Amino acid sequence: MRYPGSYDRYGLLDILGVAAVVLDSDGRIVFWSSQAEDLFGYSAGEALGKYAARLFVHEENLDVVRNLFAEVMMSGASWAGAFPIRHKDGSTRLLEFRNMRLLDNLGEVYALGIAADHDTLQRVETDLALSERLVSQSPIGLSIKDTELRYLTVNPALERINGIPARACLGHTLREILPGLDADAIEGALRRVLDTGRPLLDRYTVGRTPADPDRDHAWSMSYFRLEDAGGRVLGVADSVVDVTERHCAALELARASKRLELIAEASARVGTTLDVKQTAQELAEVAVPELADVAAVDVLDTVLSLQGATQTDGPALFRALALVADRPTEAVRAADLPGELATYAADRLVTQCVHTGQPVLVQHVTERDLPRIARAPDAAALLARAGVHSYLAVPLIARGEVIGVLDLKRARNPLSFGQDDVVLAGELAARAAVGIDNARWFQSVRNTAVTLQRGLLPDQPPRLMGLEVASRYRPAYAASEVGGDWFDTIALGDGSTVLVVGDVMGSGIDAAAAMGRLRTAARTLSDLDFDPAQVLQHLDQTASGLEQYIATCLYAVYDPHRGECHLSNAGHLPPALVRSGRPPELLSLPTGAPLGVGGVTFLSTTVDLDPGDLLVLYTDGLIETRHDPIDDRLDALLGLLRRPDRSLEETCDRLLGALRAPDCHDDATLLLARTRATD
Repeated sequence: MRYPGSYDRYGLLDILGVAAVVLDSDGRIVFWSSQAEDLFGYSAGEALGKYAARLFVHEENLDVVRNLFAEVMMSGASWAGAFPIRHKDGSTRLLEFRNMRLLDNLGEVYALGIAADHDTLQRVETDLALSERLVSQSPIGLSIKDTELRYLTVNPALERINGIPARACLGHTLREILPGLDADAIEGALRRVLDTGRPLLDRYTVGRTPADPDRDHAWSMSYFRLEDAGGRVLGVADSVVDVTERHCAALELARASKRLELIAEASARVGTTLDVKQTAQELAEVAVPELADVAAVDVLDTVLSLQGATQTDGPALFRALALVADRPTEAVRAADLPGELATYAADRLVTQCVHTGQPVLVQHVTERDLPRIARAPDAAALLARAGVHSYLAVPLIARGEVIGVLDLKRARNPLSFGQDDVVLAGELAARAAVGIDNARWFQSVRNTAVTLQRGLLPDQPPRLMGLEVASRYRPAYAASEVGGDWFDTIALGDGSTVLVVGDVMGSGIDAAAAMGRLRTAARTLSDLDFDPAQVLQHLDQTASGLEQYIATCLYAVYDPHRGECHLSNAGHLPPALVRSGRPPELLSLPTGAPLGVGGVTFLSTTVDLDPGDLLVLYTDGLIETRHDPIDDRLDALLGLLRRPDRSLEETCDRLLGALRAPDCHDDATLLLARTRATD
């Protein structure tokens, strides 16, 4: 019979296969359950009405059984124990019995026997004992929750983990007893397990419990759905393992990996150019946002201008080089903008940093700290409004000299700077400081070389007979590559004009000095009435003594009276000639070897020029690139010369703008000469 609201369920009795048998006062079977048929092998038709002892008790045990039956029927005392029975198939099986007397409403006496397989019962008892021991003594926190996620069971380990006794948990949900955990995520996972039956293993959660309310812990949690033998969902079990140490180690490993990545990124990005401002900008960009919300790089002005050693007391004068923030913030308004000069008093933290050469860390910035961080009170107020709560300044030290400071602030990032951040910032600053120091020295060398170069080049050319000239010189963008190119225009006594373009193969101040010596020699030789080939012959001898410097050179003499130009080439690029009504062309000249090779014969070539013809002399820095074939670049030059300009100055600017790359690593000179009718 099935009652309203009842349901099919399977439990321990089904696992045990418990059989029920009822005997009358004579020991005959009057009731026989289906489980008894499975256990003894006899159907109800075969068993009912039979004398039980004769049916399944061995002959040698009949007296014992009769005595036990009589005792139960007379005294009403129950009996329990293991007893061997004879199965229908003839085998002997050991069963666990419990016998008791029954009375009906008429006063009739019966005996109820409940039986189960002894081995099955013993196995279940062992499993239950083991389970109870495992749950109670396990170091892993274990609990069982019902389908509404209310606690049904909590073991001692979980009591210790949570800091809450089991009796306070029973009947409550996790969010009710542990508000310090992410209940939404945990209960959401439990419901998925209840719905799908798929376990979830090793789910991390981080939070705090009453067991240790002041420190975060990490736990690995696994969830399993519980069902009875018929598949009915009973609830969910979970296991909890404290993995705080492993979690902290993983976090530290991740932080260490992140630091290494940042250092590797700095190695690749910082110091890519010999430019002070660019190097400082690269450092600030690497630091934000991984290390700080706002980063500034400031260099001592005395160091930047090479004025001497750093002071160890008093105020400090900084030049701001870079300022980077991860988002718009008033902390940027409080900082000095790149290019500005700012004096910081001796009590300021950046001043203390450069004076001591040691990092300055303020983990938790207070209102009392802000005036020592900012340059002025209004800047301190801006930092306060921006929410700056942690500050770090590390010195930029190169070759034992403090050259500036890396200034770091945190506002949006809730974590304070720690010692690991000090070490990381120091690594970044050390790498960048060398780049900044190299850049400032190279900048100084470049400025010196450019100054020397420009000092050795001619001033505005004098009025020349039959010629209009214009010229340009552009130094290389890299500091170490300045100094080798030159040009000159020399007016001779007979009205002729010498046009010279040359390129010393080398760079730096030495190359500029070698160029100056060759230019001086060329000027001297121009007064000796030599033809161009003879001049190059003597210049070759001069170059041979310039410590293995060699140079290319194009030497030309224009005679306005005859309309002739005499040229000789020492390994230089051919000049371009633009004649009226004809396409531009490259003059075909015997190339010759560069000056300084020694023992080379040079040849002179004569070209007739008409009024209005344009001669274009240049060095390779105008047209050569690292990626394009030289013939393509020469064609580009000729293409630009097809369009006439109103003036030679305009032509110079147009050629430089179109041909010279913005990051060219070589000097460039350009000399234009247009013939005109003589008076």
